[in-house]
Amino acid sequence: MTDMSSSIRMSTSTRVYLYASLSLIAAIVLVPLLTTALGGFKTLGDLRTNPFGLPTEWQWANYTDILFGERYWLQIGNSLVIASLTVLLTLIVSSMAAFAFAHVRFFGSSFLLNYFLLGLMFPAATAILPLFIRIRDLGLLDTYWGVVLPQVAFGLGMSILLFRNYFRNLPEELFQAAFVDGCGYLRFFWHISLPLSRPIVATVSIISFVGSWNSYILPLIMLNSESKYPWPLGIMVYRGEYGTEWQLVLAFITLTILPTIIVFFVAQRHIIAGLTAGAVKS
Repeated sequence: MTDMSSSIRMSTSTRVYLYASLSLIAAIVLVPLLTTALGGFKTLGDLRTNPFGLPTEWQWANYTDILFGERYWLQIGNSLVIASLTVLLTLIVSSMAAFAFAHVRFFGSSFLLNYFLLGLMFPAATAILPLFIRIRDLGLLDTYWGVVLPQVAFGLGMSILLFRNYFRNLPEELFQAAFVDGCGYLRFFWHISLPLSRPIVATVSIISFVGSWNSYILPLIMLNSESKYPWPLGIMVYRGEYGTEWQLVLAFITLTILPTIIVFFVAQRHIIAGLTAGAVKS
């Protein structure tokens, strides 16, 4: 029997179109990243006259001054703490809620699920005033939790949707056999569902981590102490009253997006597997 994949042949025009499209998409993604990285090696004057070319004289001090500065590592540490707490809470709450929506039938489950999914329609900026008032009333202003809790709340919709679809795609026979052997919902969730859900756990973790790592508006509103600022707020240090040191801003951005790029490439296979497995069945 001939393998289906070997029997499919792409025409030359289709192949050319495919490679041209992928090359264009890659250029759209890579050119801004390369421009940002190279801009960090330039002087301010060179950046203004030659924004897209190679530096006339490589300014390594732009990067080394940031790397050896205490402020950079403090802000990276703050971002890491906030992002880690956001990922941990998002995984715990969304996985348990999604398991209930996938396997437990109860009155109002569809309405409650749709209520959670409404969060996908509204960004956090649309509710920033009531969020600020609520966080203030809880006494969480200028704390990590004042940023983490809203991020978790606005990330639950997508996370529950991905987890729910993945859990529903697990073999029904596995679920029935576990209950015949006396396994309850909690044991099935902890000992069977979660160990089999590594791809979707990686997917939700990366989405939550990147969203929290790049968040700007929530830390700006909720945090007052510079010692608690994450890296997006650190860019404000290079803005003066009469000008901005753009070369240092670009160097700072390059150094701070490297962790997310590295994490993405490390977990890339799990992310793709989680998205494809969680999007087949609703």
